[in-house]
Amino acid sequence: MIVKMKKYSFVVLSSKRDEFLGRLQELGLVDVTTIGWEPSEADRRVMLDVERYKGAVAKLRAMASEPEFQAGKPFANGDEAFDRYVAAEEATQNLQGEIARLRKLAEEAQAWGEFDASLIERLRAEGVVVHLFTAQSSDYKRNVAQWSENYTVELINDQAGTACFVVVTGPDDEVMIDAQELKPFSMTASEAMAEVAKLESEVESWNSVYASCVASLDMIEQTQGQIVGQLDFSRVARSGRSEAEGALTLMEAWAEEASEKAVDAMLDAEPGLYYIKENPTPEDDTPVKLKNGWFARVFELIGSMYALPKYGTIDLTPLFAPFYMLFFAICLNDAGYGAIILALGLALLAKGGPKMRQASWLSILCGGATVLFGTYSGSLFGMSIPELLGYPSVADSPFLDFQGQFFSIALALGVVQILLGMAVNIYMTIRTFGFMHALGLIGWFMLIVSGCLAMALPMLNEAWVIPGFTTSSIAFYVAVGISLVLMLLLNKPRWNIFANFASGLWDTYNNITGLLSDVLSYIRLFAIGLSGGVLALVFNNLAMGLTGVSEGIGDGSIVGFIGKVIGAAIILIIGHGINLFMSTISSFVHPMRLTFVEFFKNAGFEMTTRTFEPFKKQDKKQ
Repeated sequence: MIVKMKKYSFVVLSSKRDEFLGRLQELGLVDVTTIGWEPSEADRRVMLDVERYKGAVAKLRAMASEPEFQAGKPFANGDEAFDRYVAAEEATQNLQGEIARLRKLAEEAQAWGEFDASLIERLRAEGVVVHLFTAQSSDYKRNVAQWSENYTVELINDQAGTACFVVVTGPDDEVMIDAQELKPFSMTASEAMAEVAKLESEVESWNSVYASCVASLDMIEQTQGQIVGQLDFSRVARSGRSEAEGALTLMEAWAEEASEKAVDAMLDAEPGLYYIKENPTPEDDTPVKLKNGWFARVFELIGSMYALPKYGTIDLTPLFAPFYMLFFAICLNDAGYGAIILALGLALLAKGGPKMRQASWLSILCGGATVLFGTYSGSLFGMSIPELLGYPSVADSPFLDFQGQFFSIALALGVVQILLGMAVNIYMTIRTFGFMHALGLIGWFMLIVSGCLAMALPMLNEAWVIPGFTTSSIAFYVAVGISLVLMLLLNKPRWNIFANFASGLWDTYNNITGLLSDVLSYIRLFAIGLSGGVLALVFNNLAMGLTGVSEGIGDGSIVGFIGKVIGAAIILIIGHGINLFMSTISSFVHPMRLTFVEFFKNAGFEMTTRTFEPFKKQDKKQ
């Protein structure tokens, strides 16, 4: 459900503006329109600070679960804690960079063994230059004799196909050999690793600072919230329109209808303020807030990935939520996989904030639905439940023959959801523009329902024939005739009959092709559910066939049979893990596509560009 809003227009003395906004921010119930706001240089610096605080909070939250950061003493305030965190981050990043450099140096110097870098420098001062070279072993062996005629060449190491050697020359001699020359090493590999150990101990010494920052996390978040509040205040204050040579400021704001009494009381007590309260109009960019029951609220997470509905329309969340849950179950189509999703949702339920709990409940509902549907379709980790229970075939059991029956059921589900979307579209058209503007949509709705009742139901089950309403009955032809009149002749009010007929023919072409494509899209439910089951069965057969577990112990030993069982378990865990991961992604994405494309389109969904965000103080920013 979309929460009803009230529109407020403020006229406030510019000299009283900041005081008024401060009290409005304290109230925390009003969303102030800020269209056209351009951040100043100071605002941009504050925005950068907010991002830095967000990064600090995210990293410290991750650290909070690690034992070495759980016994810190908090700092005096959030500013100090953040400053110490920034110092620790800068120091540890520099140390980590130096550690990475030294590790690379140690890796490169390893092949040259132990040497005295200062001795090489002293030799250079005495006129003896030691050049370091590497080459492929084959190239070195082929050319060393020739190189030795002109230079003093000494092999240091030859391993892994690479020869490390030195060439000794005078200070002014140029070395002309086909090999890669290296810069002299400042230390040996062992010296570099010793330095790495020292730097790593310095990194660990900063852990106490990080631990204190973790202990000060609430204060850091509180400071972050204060900075965000300052930015919001600046944004709102600079969004008003100046009038009367700057003496007055005009502002627009929104409040929930349920809280208008509290807002009115605050505004009535405000000196130097004039305001107008009115209901939103279709031309207004009214902010949107949803308020649903527990079940639909869980699926707001799915709807928000696309967009919130426009104010004045219908919130489709309660309507698509049952379909999404069912479609997820159909696509995953395995009771065992559903149980895993359900268990993961339960495990995550107690962790994190509201968004995490919402995602956990989504997993619980979709996983639970998958357990039920997977059981009904007779699939448990790719195994046939009817076979496990001793039924000779799926047809002789109470379970669903998914492969043989669900193709037509998937199409039927698509028709049902599309008809629901068309019914919503009809209702919204009547409510917004009047009954006459919905006659064309009603005609299409009647035609599809009539066709489904007279033709589709008998195709699904011969026993589902409706007496008196078949393709050869008068009632059917009357319904089709009325539908055609509405579609072709009464589809556009205030148009003449010829223009309506031409428009109706064009709409007929578009609707037939569009509806056919929409219904066929639901075949993906059958295809994805079937493919996941086939892959699960393939992994089961691979595990049993490759390891020979299905043959039992036979003439082998117990130890050998245990080895086969372990091998089969490894194949099953890896195979079903891959299949569960891929199937879960498909089960999440494809029902979403059916919802956003097929259902939303036929329901005439209109999106909003603005959500309801009250102007308030934020002591803690999640």
